[in-house]
Amino acid sequence: MALLFTGCGPQAGPTTTSSPSPTVTAATATGTTTAMPTATVSPSATGTAPASAAWTVYTTADGQLSFEHPAAWSIRDPAGELPEGGGAFAEVTNQAGKPLASLQTNFATGSTCLERYPYSVLESEELPLLAQGGVAPRFVFETRGNDAMPGPAHIPAAAYGITSVPAPTGDSACAIFHFFTWPPTAAMFGAYYNAENNVTPGAESLPYLEQAKKYAETPEYQDIKRMITSLRPAD
Repeated sequence: MALLFTGCGPQAGPTTTSSPSPTVTAATATGTTTAMPTATVSPSATGTAPASAAWTVYTTADGQLSFEHPAAWSIRDPAGELPEGGGAFAEVTNQAGKPLASLQTNFATGSTCLERYPYSVLESEELPLLAQGGVAPRFVFETRGNDAMPGPAHIPAAAYGITSVPAPTGDSACAIFHFFTWPPTAAMFGAYYNAENNVTPGAESLPYLEQAKKYAETPEYQDIKRMITSLRPAD
């Protein structure tokens, strides 16, 4: 299944880690970050720490896209590391230096659905500001496989991100493929769920898919969702 392994971003599997990156605080040679007013956030329903209150706006180095992210998180935008042909890149890490999502544009994509799996959709939200040709992509957090039938053997079976792939129907779906249509070809913004990066307190002993479902209840995931769904053409 060509390119499917990278469909949700460069976090390839459960052992992926990243060293901490310095927080971007001003305009640089790559992207730029703009401060936003601090918001007041109520404690979460789960009883854990509330979602982040201070947010900033990041604009990609090519000036085409922007998104909000918690001010305490860091952006790595490695100018010159992208393949020939250009595009934008940004890797978002939390305070511990754990990668949570990657944005990359100018992808050439393609996929073949060779197998289908039981699935669940934990979150789904249409993103009209990213519509191309009258078709809006969706933010999704979804899984593949269950106790009776595991997901793909060599691809993590849970991921969140933006996709232009039609929503699955029936009782099975192709492997996760999170790319969305964006000039000149396609783009991605998201990641595979990784139990070492996406830490879910109190769920460490649960199976991978159960940990992913629990993660959807955490304040960090709510911040990730807000960040990814805030992606839009830059002003």
